Amino acid sequence: MNKKLKIHNKSDKPYNIVLKENNLIERCIEIEKELPNFMKDFFVYLKNAVVNSTRLAYMEDILFFCKYLVSETDLTKAQIPKDITVDEFDNIKARDVNLFLGDYCSRYYKKTENNILVFENNNRALARKKSSLSSLFKFLYRNEQINQNITDGFNPIKLPKPQPDAIKRLEVDEVARMLDAVETGQGLTEKEKIYWKKTKLRDKAILVLFVTYGLRLSELRELNISSFNFSRGEFKIFRKRGKEVLMPLNKTCELVIKDYINIERSNSESIADEHKDALFLSIQNKRMTLRAIRELVKKYTSIAMQTSRENGYSPHKLRATSATSLIQYGFSIYDVQNLLDHDNVTTTQLYAAHKKNVKREIVKNFEWLEDEIK
Repeated sequence: MNKKLKIHNKSDKPYNIVLKENNLIERCIEIEKELPNFMKDFFVYLKNAVVNSTRLAYMEDILFFCKYLVSETDLTKAQIPKDITVDEFDNIKARDVNLFLGDYCSRYYKKTENNILVFENNNRALARKKSSLSSLFKFLYRNEQINQNITDGFNPIKLPKPQPDAIKRLEVDEVARMLDAVETGQGLTEKEKIYWKKTKLRDKAILVLFVTYGLRLSELRELNISSFNFSRGEFKIFRKRGKEVLMPLNKTCELVIKDYINIERSNSESIADEHKDALFLSIQNKRMTLRAIRELVKKYTSIAMQTSRENGYSPHKLRATSATSLIQYGFSIYDVQNLLDHDNVTTTQLYAAHKKNVKREIVKNFEWLEDEIK
C-alpha cells in the first residue's frame, strides 16, 4: 500500500516550497543508492556545500559518468555503477575524462523499445558536467581516497561570450500588443478563445508580473495567495539558493492580481488542500505546471510578434524584456541587478547595451554652454 507523504513543516516557508525542496532531496537519495559507497563522504559534503538543485545536478552528472564507465569503457569490471571500486576510480586519468566530455558527451545514443534517440550537449552543458566531475575528483583526492588530483589535466571548455544583440526580448510596443491580446482575445484561435474566456484574468496577471518584475518561471509558479500582503503593498518570493525576498507591489500588479482572485479564481471549497493557497490555478483547480505557464507565455508572445506559436518566446525572454525596459526607462543597472537577482552586474550590463542611442542622449542632455547655444 502506497503511503502519502506528509511533511511536518516547522519553518515559516509555505508548504509548496518545502515540498519542492523535499522532492529534490528525495531524488538525490534515490541517485545516491545507485552510486558507489566510496562516494558517501562526497555526498555528505554536497549537502552542506551547495543548494539542493545544484546537488541534484551534480549527482545526475556523476551517475551519467559512472554509467558511461560501465557500458562504454574497460576502466571498470563492474556491471552496474554501484559496484565501481575506489581503486578503479584511482586509475582514471585526465585523458579518460576528456574523452568522455569531448567525444562521448557531445553526441551519444540511447536505445528505446521502438527508437534510437540521439542526444547532443552544447558547451554549456559540457562545462557543467566538467564542473561536477572536477568537484568529485578534487574531493576524493583531498579526502585521501585517490592518489592524484587529475583535474588540472581536464581540457578547457570554451563558452561563447554572451552578445547583447543575441538577447531576445519584446519591444515596448510588442508588450502592449501582448497585453491587449490577453485583454481582448484578438489573435487567438476559436479553440483558444474557449479557454481564454475562463482564464484571461489569470493570464493577464501572469504576464504583468513577468514583465514588471522579471520573475523566473519557478518563482512565479510557486507564488501563493499568502505570499501577498496588500495592506503593506508587498509580496514574498523564494529565489535561487533559498533566498526569501520581499518585493514592492505596484498599483498595476495589485489590480490585476485582485481582479483574478476576486472574479475568476475558484473558491477554496472546490480546491484540494494541497492547492488551496496556490495563486495561479489550472482549469482543473491545481497549481499550474511549469509547462502550462511556458505554453501560455509562448502563445501570447507569438501574437505580440505576429509569428507562429512555435516561435513564441519563453518566460525567460520576458525576464529580458523587463530588464531592458527598466534600463530604457532610466533605471541604473545596479537597481535592475538588485530587482532581477543577477549574481553579477555584467549580466545586467548586457541588457543595458540595448538602450538605444544612449551616447547621443547623454551628450545631448549634458550641454555646458546652454546659454550660448540657445
